[in-house]
Amino acid sequence: MPTQKWQLDTKATEAEIEKTSAQQGAEKWETDMRGLKKSLALALSATVLSAGMAQAADWWPFKIASAKDGDLKNVGEIEYKPLDKAEKPWKLCVLFPHLQDSYWVSVDYGIVEEAKRLGVKVTVLQAGGYTALPKQISQYDDCVASGADAILISAISEAGVAAKINEGMGKGIVNIAVANPILETPITARITPDFYQKGFQTGEYVKKYLGDKQGTAVAFPGPQGSGWAETYMNGFRDSTKSGNIKLVGEMFGEASVPAQLKLVEDALQTHPDVNVIWGGAPTAEAAIGAVADAGLSNVTIMSSYENQTMLKAVKDGSVLGFATEYPVIMGRIGVDLAVRALEKKDHEKVLLVAPGIVTKDNVDKIDTTQIFAPDNWRPVFSVE
Repeated sequence: MPTQKWQLDTKATEAEIEKTSAQQGAEKWETDMRGLKKSLALALSATVLSAGMAQAADWWPFKIASAKDGDLKNVGEIEYKPLDKAEKPWKLCVLFPHLQDSYWVSVDYGIVEEAKRLGVKVTVLQAGGYTALPKQISQYDDCVASGADAILISAISEAGVAAKINEGMGKGIVNIAVANPILETPITARITPDFYQKGFQTGEYVKKYLGDKQGTAVAFPGPQGSGWAETYMNGFRDSTKSGNIKLVGEMFGEASVPAQLKLVEDALQTHPDVNVIWGGAPTAEAAIGAVADAGLSNVTIMSSYENQTMLKAVKDGSVLGFATEYPVIMGRIGVDLAVRALEKKDHEKVLLVAPGIVTKDNVDKIDTTQIFAPDNWRPVFSVE
């Protein structure tokens, strides 16, 4: 449990690499990965972000966990520094699940701004939602057909895109996983959050906030089969196995406010005694209105990840807090990884972003330029 304002969890990497319940062999994978806890925890050191770093001129150096040569048993903290410029205007193709919320818009912002800084070209495609796997598969083919040198993919489902990634890798195309996990399919490099620890630490924070009060929780981790939603759920579920929260329901669904609103409304009817709602940013956003409409005043809402609405909601107290994974930085580093790989320069194979918990106590002290696109920024689909 975080004990300082804005502390990055140094135990964060051990469970992000756990195989999710949606994949085969989950039990063996989880057993193996739990065996790494001690070594990974020792490998990382705590990092406290200070108020003085807000609005930094450059985004680097950025402290992040790296698995040396992709070896998940050899993880340590590095200070990531990008290239000054690309050697040529490489063609990068980016695949997003959607651009319906400020989370993915922020990743897009990071990619676009870093592409401009490095001097490379970018084409951005979005599938339209987590139910649009066939479209993302088709868009992967579009990237290949367009002559992309590298593909940055935020996969709707690893199992769903694995065959395409294998095809692309076989053709010599650099493939970088950004934000959403690619855990088993061979890939050039990946930068992802620690989804398990985000789920776990948000649960721990809620327990601490409740104090002596008993919590009855329903969880809304996200779209089933995505991999990341299951891993979020594993973390939160493990947190509730001890302490003062009773988990009475798990409801998977599309990561959009309308879809989550229906789930939250159903949960409030099914579990009238619920006083904790935990889930992604769309869940929390939907829950604010649903709880108010139901006339409930004692429900604590916690978000496992961020968007612009969560920033405002934490400030006004309608949401307790959220875990951040630095979407802008992930986009920036994803571009730099692609360029390094294309230019045969040394690059990290696996980068893991440790979470920070943002609450009303520290929300005004964080560097939001690492997390969110500017308020007036709109998605950009091409950089020439």
